Amino acid sequence: MEKTEAIIIGRTRYSETTLIVHWCCPEMGLFRTIAKGALRPKSAFAGTLDLFVTAEIRFARAKSGDLHTLAEARWTNPRLGLRQSYGRVLAATYLVKIIALVVEPHAPIQAIFELLTKALNYLNDHDPSGAFVERFELRLAEDLGLVGEGISAVGESARAIEESFHRRLPVQRRQLLEWITEHSAVAPN
Repeated sequence: MEKTEAIIIGRTRYSETTLIVHWCCPEMGLFRTIAKGALRPKSAFAGTLDLFVTAEIRFARAKSGDLHTLAEARWTNPRLGLRQSYGRVLAATYLVKIIALVVEPHAPIQAIFELLTKALNYLNDHDPSGAFVERFELRLAEDLGLVGEGISAVGESARAIEESFHRRLPVQRRQLLEWITEHSAVAPN
């Protein structure tokens, strides 16, 4: 049985009562576990497998394949403040989608995990801004070695990520920037 602290970055229904939970942790990077019976009303996992929560987990590594078996999950940082606005949830979704775009599964990602943790903790208390998005993209690009430190042209980091990985950025980026524009225009003075 292995033990680590990880952030839930996705969930997929596997069967009527079972979930596949996608995690991000510093040692294993991105990985998946199967949470058998998680959707049963009296499950030990009831209410604990929520998106963007940091949890201490125990799991059994798969003997073959990459779908490990989740044995236990206990919240260490629930980030309940994320649910206070659609913009916060949208920003958190964009962050995990862009990380999933650029990180290989099961590869250690200490710096990227710390960046994600810091960004989610910020979003727990604040609505996202354009500067927040740009800073996150810049730090991610720096951690990946795509841009030199001190580069701060708007959108340059996002373009570097897109060009280096030959993939379009997640659609949530456009949606998030639209949400930020709409809500900054109506913000009270």
